[in-house]
Amino acid sequence: MKKVLSLVLAVGLMGSLAGCGNQPTAAPANTGPAQQAAAEPIKMGRVDWAAHGTKAVAIGTVAAVQGDKIVGASIDDYQFMSTDVAKGVPNSDKDFAQGFADPKNVLASKRVNAEYYGGNMKTKAGSTIPYEKNLDAIEDFATGKTISELEKILKDTPKEKLPVDTVTGSTLTDTQGYLTAILEAAKAAK
Repeated sequence: MKKVLSLVLAVGLMGSLAGCGNQPTAAPANTGPAQQAAAEPIKMGRVDWAAHGTKAVAIGTVAAVQGDKIVGASIDDYQFMSTDVAKGVPNSDKDFAQGFADPKNVLASKRVNAEYYGGNMKTKAGSTIPYEKNLDAIEDFATGKTISELEKILKDTPKEKLPVDTVTGSTLTDTQGYLTAILEAAKAAK
């Protein structure tokens, strides 16, 4: 019995080692432009932009660019909000806050405070789409476009047509400002 078990184990081990040889692998059949473009490095661009008027700032709007194509984008808008309803940026409750004009307000991310900020938009402007979903739709719209395509859209589309007619899923009146922020971040990619 021991000899049979040893023989079975030995044959199994030899069989498993047989597949470990140095056999050449076939080259990929597809080496066209799409595969070559995939080899281009992804570059990151970041800008701070006044995408939403004068009371907020899109800090650190980021675009990932491969060649001339935007392959990813991220937007967040910041403004001062009351401490009783908003969570401030890190250190808002420490030395960083010494520069705030009103200690009852903190610099806060609208994404982090989307429930509060979106509720405010619903009450004051009748918004039916959650705030962060609007930004997601704008990011999705820009992703996959080239820098020149996004420039053309912004140049050729009247501001009032951008929210609903151009960017499905976003009803923000400042869609043009957010798209411009992504475009400028894409241009800044190094």
